[in-house]
Parts: sequence; structure tokens; C-alpha cells
Amino acid sequence: MKLYRPLAFFLLTVISFPIRAGNGSGNGFCDIRNTAFQASETLTYKVFYTVAGAFFGAGEATFRSNIERLNNKPVYHIIGEGSTYSFYDGIFKVRDKYETYIDTATFQPYRFVRNVNEGSYKKYEHVDFNKTTNAAVTNDGVYKVPECIQDVLSAIYYARNIDFNKYKPNDKINFSLFLDKEVFEMYIRYLGKETVKTKYGKFRAIKFKPLLIKGTIFEGGEKMTVWVSDDQNHVPLRVESPISVGSVKVDMISYRNLRYPLSSLIDLR
Repeated sequence: MKLYRPLAFFLLTVISFPIRAGNGSGNGFCDIRNTAFQASETLTYKVFYTVAGAFFGAGEATFRSNIERLNNKPVYHIIGEGSTYSFYDGIFKVRDKYETYIDTATFQPYRFVRNVNEGSYKKYEHVDFNKTTNAAVTNDGVYKVPECIQDVLSAIYYARNIDFNKYKPNDKINFSLFLDKEVFEMYIRYLGKETVKTKYGKFRAIKFKPLLIKGTIFEGGEKMTVWVSDDQNHVPLRVESPISVGSVKVDMISYRNLRYPLSSLIDLR
């Protein structure tokens, strides 16, 4: 499976870069419900790189959610877009767009669309999840999937609805994800709670790590760290990871229309 470019990694790793997690699937989480976000929410992030001690911003990623209808069913239509700043385009230009359509009642995705434009690499993927046959119907084939499945963007919003109060530090939280014609058994390792200082401000946060596949960009193991707000919104606040050259950091820099007050915020920057 292809490992994605550094900016677009945020769309894949706010909680869930593909991992190998042993046997078993995340079907125990079929009954998760949305209590974390509302339609019209917008979150914006800035991607920073550190190379040879130099620290600079390379681009931004934005997530938007709305209520729509798909096949006569109400769905959350969530769009995640990532792009490099104009000064960075000459080094490596990124214009990526990810979309997911999630059933408002079951929180299972019905459709996933990925339109990737990263340097010379371009990819378009359209996936419809058939819940009757447990199949992922793509633009180049049909693949068997578990009853409870996530795509790479719905997984971010799935994770925001996990009740972390049910877990102890070092517990693993499992679920299944479909990407690039494969099903991955996923987990994140819950690490507990701490205070984190970001470019936006200082927050009380929930901390965890996804287990990464070693590849051309990321080191293997639990090297990536993720912080989400320790309030009912569970907004991703910061992602940090070493990469093959230097390191990358992603910070939330703005938000609109959160479902609840951002009560985890201690101090503005």
C-alpha cells in the first residue's frame, strides 16, 4: 500500500494511519453514536516541518461537515482538504480532497471519495459501502469488508466519539478500516490525559498513539503522538511525528460552530 505525502498525512493520521494490529476487528464499536460534532463545524490546521533545526509552516488542512441526503438517508457529508502554501508549491505542490458520507444513525460510512494531487502523483478513488452484502464497491473492483468498517476520513470522526473515560492508560482501541483495496485492523493506544501547548493556546488534552507501518516517510512503531481536546468536542489539537527527514507537527489554528464550548482551553496563545 502506498504511503502518502507529508501534508496529506494529516487527513490520514489525526487518529488513524493504517496499521497492522493483529487478529480481530473493531465490530464491537458498531453501536457508536455521534455526540462530538454538529453539522456546519469547520476545523483548520497548519502543518509545520522541522528539517536540520529549521522550523516552518508548509500548508494547511481544513475539515467541514454538513447534513445532506444520500440514497434518501440523512448523512454527515464531511470534506477534508489539504494544500501547500504557494511558496512551498515549487518544492512539492499538494492539492488533496477527501470526502465521506456517514449515516447519521449508525455512524457507518456509505461513500468515500479521494481526489489526490501531490506533485506528479495523482489518484482518484470512489468507494460505495454496500451494507447489505458487506462489500466495498470501488471504481476498479468489489472487495469484502467487515460489517463495521471505516474509511480514512470517517475514522477521524469515529475516534472523536470514543468515550476515553472507559479506558485506562495503555489500553488499545480497535476498529477496521478500508483503504486502497485492503482492510486494515486498526488500533490506537490510549496514553491518558495531560496539558498541551499549541499554536492556538494551552489545552487540557487526551493523548494517544497510533502504530505506524514503516515506510518511505514514517518510521515504524508508536512514534506518532496525537492530542485531542479533553471536553465533549474531542477536537484534534496537535499531531507530532518524526519522518524520514526531520519531523512534522500539525496544530489546530481555528474552529467554527463547535457543538459544545471548547472548555478544555486553558489559555490563548
